[in-house]
This record gives sequence, structure tokens and C-alpha cells, in this order.
Amino acid sequence: MAYTLDMASDLEPRIAEDGIQEVPLTRARALLTRLIEQAREDGLVSALTVRGRRRAYLVTPSAYEAAQSDRRMVRAFHAAAGERPQPATTQEFLELMGRHLMAIEDQGDAKAKRFSDYEPD
Repeated sequence: MAYTLDMASDLEPRIAEDGIQEVPLTRARALLTRLIEQAREDGLVSALTVRGRRRAYLVTPSAYEAAQSDRRMVRAFHAAAGERPQPATTQEFLELMGRHLMAIEDQGDAKAKRFSDYEPD
């Protein structure tokens, strides 16, 4: 296959339709400092790609923590919505959801503790 200039441009970061910058993994190492600064200063999310498919995302710690918090909230909502019988009022539902959220966070704390206590052989 003959090399063309179009092939070189395939290796440069581009902003996809969803607003996420896509960066081929083969170029990411050379661009890593710039990608980190873009995430930190501009909030730009980068997706590292292999053969055009997204394999990992580069985000700020605050974006990751917000996503984890949202994930716990959705899990608590689904757990509360699956309760039978359903709470009679919105207030009761929110209290039930709060209890589920606390249980989910306690599970997360327990997992983190087990991981911190882990010592490889």
C-alpha cells in the first residue's frame, strides 16, 4: 500500500461529533502532556483509540468522581424503584433511596479498605 498524506492526518487528534477528542493510541504518548493540559484547563475529554475504536478516556479527577457519584445515585434510584411495595409518597421514596445510597457507599468503602489492605505475595 502506498503512503499518502491522508494516512498521516489519520494519526492527528480530531474532535468527534459528540465533542470528545479522539487520539490514536500510537500518537497518545507523544501528545500526553498536551492532552492532560487540555483536560485540566479546558475540560476537553480525550478518547484513546485503536483502529478508530475508543479504548480509554482521559478525564480530570473531578469529572471521574462526578461520574462515580452519578453512578451510585442511579444504582440507588434503581434499587429504590425496584422495592415492593412501592413507597406511598415521594418523601418515603427519597428516604428509601437515601438508605440504598448509604448502603452502596458503605460497600464502596469496604471494597476500598480491602484493596488498601492487599499485599501481593
